[in-house]
Amino acid sequence: MKLREKSQMLEQEILSPKATLSMDSKGREREEKECDIRTVFQRDRDRITHSKAFRRLKHKTQVFLSPEGDHYRTRLTHTLEVSQIIRTISRALSLNEDLSEAIALGHDLGHTPFGHTGERVLNRLNPKGFNHNEQSLRVVSFLETRKRDEKGLNLTYEVKDGILNHTGELKANTLEGQLLKYCDRIAYINHDIDDAMRAGILGKEDLPKDCIDILGETHGERINTMIVDVIQNSMNNDFIKMSKQIELYTNKLREFMFEMVYLNKKAKKEEGKAEYIIEQLYKYYIKDPKKIPLEFRENIGDKEDIVSDYIAGMTDRYAIKTFNNIFVPSPWHK
Repeated sequence: MKLREKSQMLEQEILSPKATLSMDSKGREREEKECDIRTVFQRDRDRITHSKAFRRLKHKTQVFLSPEGDHYRTRLTHTLEVSQIIRTISRALSLNEDLSEAIALGHDLGHTPFGHTGERVLNRLNPKGFNHNEQSLRVVSFLETRKRDEKGLNLTYEVKDGILNHTGELKANTLEGQLLKYCDRIAYINHDIDDAMRAGILGKEDLPKDCIDILGETHGERINTMIVDVIQNSMNNDFIKMSKQIELYTNKLREFMFEMVYLNKKAKKEEGKAEYIIEQLYKYYIKDPKKIPLEFRENIGDKEDIVSDYIAGMTDRYAIKTFNNIFVPSPWHK
C-alpha cells in the first residue's frame, strides 16, 4: 500500500464526518497522476510554498510601508501566522489540516505592493476592478508555472475555492475554507496591534478597555481567547462561528484598529507616495504594454489584466526601483 493511501485511510479514521477528505476532492482542472507519498492537499501546500509568488510575500507590506525595524510583520509573516492559527483550530475540530494549511498559505498570493493601498489604486484604475482574493486565484490558476508548457499550479478545487472566498461576504464551500476568514482576522487584528505599539502609534492604555477585559490584556491572551471560542462554538457544527460576545468584541477591536491605525495619518504618512507610484506605473504600462516583460504579456486577459498582473506581482522595493528607473533621471557617467 502506498503512503498516500495510508494517509487517506487515516483521514477516514480520525477526521470529523464534516471534514473534507483528500480522497473526495473534486480534483484538478488538468488530470494528474497521483503522488505515491502525498495526498492532493499536501501537494497543493507544497506547490504554493515553492512558488515565486509565495517567496515575494516577504517583501510586501502588511500595514507599515518600508518599516525600519526588523520585527514588523510583512505579508509573508502574516501568512505564516494565519497558517499556524488555522492548523491549531483545524486539528481541534478534526478538520483536514493539510487543506486548511494550503488555503492559508495561498490566500494572499495576489496582494499588491504596499498592501491594501496598492489594491485600492488598482481597483480604481482597472475598469474591471481589482481584488486581492480574485488575484490570488489568478496567480495559482494562470500566473505561476510549474512546467514551462503549463500555466498555473493546477491546484484542487477545494484549495482554490478557499482562496477565492476568504474575504468579505463570500463563503467557501468547505469548513476548512470557511475557517480561514476567522483565522485571517484573528491574526491581523492582533499582530497589527503589536506592530502599532512597536511603532509608537498605540500605547497599551489606548486599547478599548471593554475589549481588553473580555479578550485579554496581552497579544497571546487575545489570540487564545479567540481561538478557543471558535473551537467551542464550531465543534460538531455545519459551519464555523464565534460566540456572539467574542465576535462582538473582536469586531469592535477591528473597528478601533481602522480608526486608530489603518486610517491613521502617522501610520499612513507615506501612503500618498505609494499611491502615486502605483498609479504612474499603471498609466505608463497601459500606454505602452510592450514595456512589460514578454512572459507577462503572454498571460491570459486583456491589456488591463496584464498590467495589473505585472504590478500586483511586484514587491514594494521592486515597484520603487522600477518607478525610479522609469521616471527618475540617472546620474551622468562619462
